[in-house]
Amino acid sequence: MENSRESVAVVSVTYNSAGLLRDLIASLGPGLEGINWHLTVADNASADDSAGEVRRLAPEARVVEMGRNAGYAAGINAAVAAAPAHTAVLVLNPDIRLRPGCGAALVANMRRTGAGIVVPRLERGDGSAIAVLRREPSVPRALGDALLGATRAGRYPLLGELVVGDEHYRQESAADWAAGSAMLIDSACWDALGPWDESFFLYSEETEYSLRARDAGFVTRLAPDALATHLEGDSKVSPRLWALLTVNRVRLFRRRNTAASTAAYWAALLLRETSRSVRGNQASRAAAASLLSRTRMRQEPGPTWGLEI
Repeated sequence: MENSRESVAVVSVTYNSAGLLRDLIASLGPGLEGINWHLTVADNASADDSAGEVRRLAPEARVVEMGRNAGYAAGINAAVAAAPAHTAVLVLNPDIRLRPGCGAALVANMRRTGAGIVVPRLERGDGSAIAVLRREPSVPRALGDALLGATRAGRYPLLGELVVGDEHYRQESAADWAAGSAMLIDSACWDALGPWDESFFLYSEETEYSLRARDAGFVTRLAPDALATHLEGDSKVSPRLWALLTVNRVRLFRRRNTAASTAAYWAALLLRETSRSVRGNQASRAAAASLLSRTRMRQEPGPTWGLEI
């Protein structure tokens, strides 16, 4: 029986995503069984007819054609604005496949705990677990990542941004933020916070939103009985995208911290990327170059340093 009190706006943003859409859309029925839901897709001027593919596979869906590559956050905002009335928003990357019952578990957790944001456990296509929970970015955590690696540092809360360890994913857990590839947002949270920050074209937009939600009293939680598969994108293999991700981490950190802390954070990220680039990592080489070329230090009046990107 469907829960008539809930209506979930499923939103996704496509950019040359046609090959991913059939399996995403096929997973929505079993994944959202028992829930009233509707699909809205914002297409960022795809060259592969992603918008047309949505219309063929899901004729009842709403499609927003952005007319340009407006970025991920802008696409999410446009899709939510175009969606019918709803009590929650389920943000899904095109490379997400919901497992049966995922949506009902997310909604049940949200209503029982009062969380503003709830995320499922994620697995890769080969069945291996993906750590989706994160701690707030900090200088010690950036240094821990640079010196120990994200997974090893993540075992120590003071040194790792990535939350690792089965104990965090076998039970309900709260976090400062979570990966945004599959994320249920309560409409009360959305209404209180407003839209996602479109100044982040791609990457860090979900971090900014989740931290803003936490600051406003809306908790991000993991629902361990909700499961989805994430095929994962190109950020870890594409030098251009990894560079953008890295620079956006500094941009977001600067907004929330002092100039001196931002300078230290930038230096820690630069250490991380340069140490990996000397071992032949092309994505890290691009990120280090981007940090150096697009970021410049300037001395502010007084003893502190500022960072411009």
